[in-house]
Amino acid sequence: MVEAFKTVEPLEYYRRFLKENCRPDGRELGEFRTTTVNIGSITTADGSALVKFGNTTVICGVKAELATPTKDSANKGYIVPNVELPSLCSPRFRSGPPGEEAQAASQFIADVIENSQIIEKEDLCIANGKLVWVLYCDIICMDYDGNLLDASAFALLAALKNVQLPSVTINEETGLSEVNFKQKNPLMIRKHPVATSFAIFDDTLLIVDPNAEEEDLATGTVTVVTDEEDRLCSVHKPGGSPLTGAKLQDCITRAITRQREVKKLIDKVINSIKPK
Repeated sequence: MVEAFKTVEPLEYYRRFLKENCRPDGRELGEFRTTTVNIGSITTADGSALVKFGNTTVICGVKAELATPTKDSANKGYIVPNVELPSLCSPRFRSGPPGEEAQAASQFIADVIENSQIIEKEDLCIANGKLVWVLYCDIICMDYDGNLLDASAFALLAALKNVQLPSVTINEETGLSEVNFKQKNPLMIRKHPVATSFAIFDDTLLIVDPNAEEEDLATGTVTVVTDEEDRLCSVHKPGGSPLTGAKLQDCITRAITRQREVKKLIDKVINSIKPK
């Protein structure tokens, strides 16, 4: 009977839980799903991380390549993010060229990188006007159950903190680059941006870390990105229900708390895998 009601009237089914300040999966409105991160899981990448928010599973691999910079950015490297939503992660996605949701997620990650200054592009310069690093950040969703943006941003940050770049010099006699794979250095991570997403129900009610079913039933979503200095890096709101100033401030306050939790978790995992 309950399953039939949920199938016929899914929104009304959810509202009955929301009135009691809880959700069908047992969480409170402001409660995140169990979050785990595994760092360095792809041995063929220069840095990697696997992140799980409940069932939502995202993996990020970073590949570093050498390139010649453009003339107008002679002392800057590049960071190229790409989010993939393969058909294996959910029936809602199809094989083939990236769909609208994957493209929007890739643009969101690119904006987070740019607005947060997670890495100074000048730090990727090896020789001014001659040689820079290009970081290709491939983010692949393995299992989709909502809140793709938070998981993708989390996986990106954890993977970048795992990156080890070999030492590179340019031979003055030959003009060729020489790579020393025995001497590697970590990336300089300047900021630690963390995304926190909220679903809006009936134009007024906010719930954090929505799963796929909640996203489908919501009247809107908003994603807030903050860093460790409590700085607001970006607000991503793709239409839907409007937010009052007070509601947005509530989202920012909760996002700041979440940022500290995520950074603490990443630091704990990184410290656990460091050689003693």
